[in-house]
Amino acid sequence: MRNPALLPGLVLGAAAALAACSQTSSRQEPVPGESGGPVTATTPELAAADATRRALIERDDSVSPREAEAASQPGDKLKAEPPKAEPRSAPSSTDEVVSDGRASAAAPVSVAPYEKSAKETKRLAEFGVAKPAVTGAIAQGAVANRVLIAPAPPPAPGLVPKDENRENYAVIDPNPIQRSIEHPVSTFSVDVDTSSYANVRRYLTQGQLPPQDAVRVEELINNFDYAYKVPQERGQPFSVTTEIAPTPWNAKTHLLHVGIQGWKPETKPVGTNLVFLVDVSGSMEDPDKLPLVKSALKMLLGELTSKDRISLVVYAGASGVVLEPTPGNERAKISAALDRLSAGGSTNGGEGIQLAYAMARKGWIEGGVNRVLLATDGDFNVGVTRFESLLDIVKNERKSGIALTTLGFGQGNYNDHLMEQLADVGDGNNAYIDSVQEAHKVLVRQRDATLTTIARDVKIQIEFNPAQVAEYRLIGYENRMLAREDFNNDAVDAGDIGAGHTVTALYEIALTGSGGESVQPLRYAPSHKIENRGGELAHLRLRYKRPDDGTNATSRLIERPLLKSEIKTDVAQASDALRLSASVAAFGQLLSGGVHMKGFDYTSIERLARNVGDDPYGDRAGFRQLVKLAGTLSGQAKGEGAQIGG
Repeated sequence: MRNPALLPGLVLGAAAALAACSQTSSRQEPVPGESGGPVTATTPELAAADATRRALIERDDSVSPREAEAASQPGDKLKAEPPKAEPRSAPSSTDEVVSDGRASAAAPVSVAPYEKSAKETKRLAEFGVAKPAVTGAIAQGAVANRVLIAPAPPPAPGLVPKDENRENYAVIDPNPIQRSIEHPVSTFSVDVDTSSYANVRRYLTQGQLPPQDAVRVEELINNFDYAYKVPQERGQPFSVTTEIAPTPWNAKTHLLHVGIQGWKPETKPVGTNLVFLVDVSGSMEDPDKLPLVKSALKMLLGELTSKDRISLVVYAGASGVVLEPTPGNERAKISAALDRLSAGGSTNGGEGIQLAYAMARKGWIEGGVNRVLLATDGDFNVGVTRFESLLDIVKNERKSGIALTTLGFGQGNYNDHLMEQLADVGDGNNAYIDSVQEAHKVLVRQRDATLTTIARDVKIQIEFNPAQVAEYRLIGYENRMLAREDFNNDAVDAGDIGAGHTVTALYEIALTGSGGESVQPLRYAPSHKIENRGGELAHLRLRYKRPDDGTNATSRLIERPLLKSEIKTDVAQASDALRLSASVAAFGQLLSGGVHMKGFDYTSIERLARNVGDDPYGDRAGFRQLVKLAGTLSGQAKGEGAQIGG
């Protein structure tokens, strides 16, 4: 409630109304019964609730009708009950228990339908799309001679305990070490999401280490721009860079670094058709939720032109269209629509998603960007709430060529698992917005990468040569792993790359005979001759589809060998990109338990991340500060740390 000082008065008002209603009869409301005729029913509690709700709305303009409804609800609602003529000495199962704990017979008194005052009607209209939930005091469908107890209403917005943590993360089991002679092929889908980095930052800056399952190492790595060579034309939508150098945390192994740089368009797309799908349920009232959503989406408005179209759809217990497709240069109109939003009610996300896609189809721009931006904490609790059903809705809608970007907000009930998976099946990307700075990065600095897709269903496959590589381990990408046969199957969905995006993958490899092997060889493994293949360590293959080729396009193949002669003998000789990505990978692994770190601590990570290229936006400096903070929180930041490569 926005005016907590009214609570004592509300309690007294409810008690007074309850006492008054127990002395008088009420008005009548027709309720359809089993026989088709009207059934009259009431309770003193319901009449008191009605009186309290009216009084609250009339007394305080700052209280919304939804808050008044929640504040005035009784603990239990009785839908219908016939009169009891016989005296009783003890309550029976058909008695109503009123608020003071005494049993009272349900008298044949009925409650009039709830009629909105002129003031409440005006306040509801100011919301823009709210459909007044006028249910009256009696729910429809009451059955005569039976007592039906409805569930207690949810707490009023703002009254939910803030210390309750219901954040949801998918379980992450780190990729195992594989012996090349037994499993020579590694296949996975690319991932351009960065939400885990911002979420980890949120935990650390609040003075606590993140849950291990909140740390997706590949998203930490891909948070940074590594300045790879940029492709010159869209016909080849990205360049591929590889590098091999000693592992900083294990002198007996090496890191294989694979970097992909997306093509950066020099001109803007034909037009951008965006649907802002905003969660306005009660859980979004906190400052780091709906207020931050408004600020974030307004930043994007400055990047739009008359060629672009913006729609605004909201959802809570029900969904509604706040703004039909509107030219992007009508910023005042769009901004005013955002300003009208306020939080309250339950969360029917499934209905909102379907309505947003319908609006995207209505505003469709041929040859342009067509995308839904979902801004929510992911706490869907009414309507379609089953995880798989929500994913099925998005998976079905993506066939229309409309992508889905998910923007996560808030804490305490954040559903990270759902947000990541919705973006995955929606051919989009997932970001977590913890500040206006992150909003500017995602929606302004990286606008093209967030909104414009240049390559679809991008898959990477590496076949290791057992004659040169004894073991390997892919760092991160645990929930992006694919079966070997999925690489050539164009029906298998994979990640998309946006304009200017960079994607980085790291393998820790143990060369044959290096002494870095960790897995015991099989005693009964079949023996066969392994060809050297001219000093090849591995063979890299990459598949992708061009967006212009359509959803049923045939993928294109890029492949190249990785040679032993490319190995650098000292990590200090490695590029800035490898050293930075290695430091971020070490950071993520240490936060996740650090089973492969061999004493490489946060101090060592911070040292490795120094002097790793230009830092125009302060991202690298910010990372080093996070490393120091994590070291302090974990108690590991002592001394000068382990020697790099030692």
